Amino acid sequence: MSRILIYTDGSSRGNPGPGGWGSIVADSEAVHEMGGFEAHTTNNRMELLAVCEALTYAATLPEQPIVVRSDSAYVINGATKWSYGWHKRGWKTLDGKDVSNRELWEPFLALYKSIARRVTWENVGGHINIPGNERADTIATSFALKEPLELYHGSRAAYGVDLETVAHDEEKKQQKSASRTHAKAKAYSYVSAVDGVVMTHKTWDECKRRVEGKKARYKKSISPEDEAVIKQEFSYFK
Repeated sequence: MSRILIYTDGSSRGNPGPGGWGSIVADSEAVHEMGGFEAHTTNNRMELLAVCEALTYAATLPEQPIVVRSDSAYVINGATKWSYGWHKRGWKTLDGKDVSNRELWEPFLALYKSIARRVTWENVGGHINIPGNERADTIATSFALKEPLELYHGSRAAYGVDLETVAHDEEKKQQKSASRTHAKAKAYSYVSAVDGVVMTHKTWDECKRRVEGKKARYKKSISPEDEAVIKQEFSYFK
């Protein structure tokens, strides 16, 4: 069955900082790439704008099912789960704060509501060699860096990116999962290296005071064994 296939991504160099978004909208006949730049923005804002622009364009095409492939849990959850509560609470989060990016969410959700019956969301991993996602990331990053590339507008048959494949690099996926697990784990210590001298700290504040404003390396450890590995790694840079 024919369908519209969308890939999107966003990028912010600094978060907040200069950013870009990239989208790919394809049906069985043609592919339309889009991208844009904002001087001071966030990753979430760029992810949302990428999907908003893609669905806006897709809504102008002949009616058919739409599959949105994104690596942004923020956008997918916002559209399919959180938005119901936002409306009930008067655009407030569960903890009473204003919903970020409301000026984008409101028009986007109005558009989404009109076509939701046609939309299927697929959460795909970022940076694990899924061709469509990688191309959307390239577009977003290029705009964020103010190095816009040539966007493709042409036939699907001549497009050089395989949009159907969602097979991924399992090693990269596992590396990302391990990195997230490490980031969430409770700190055992913090290790810093300044001017070739390696030190350990029991708190982040101690480590921050030592490295702030200096050319330094620092990393969180989550166990005595992890601390030893980091200290050995940093000692190579003396």
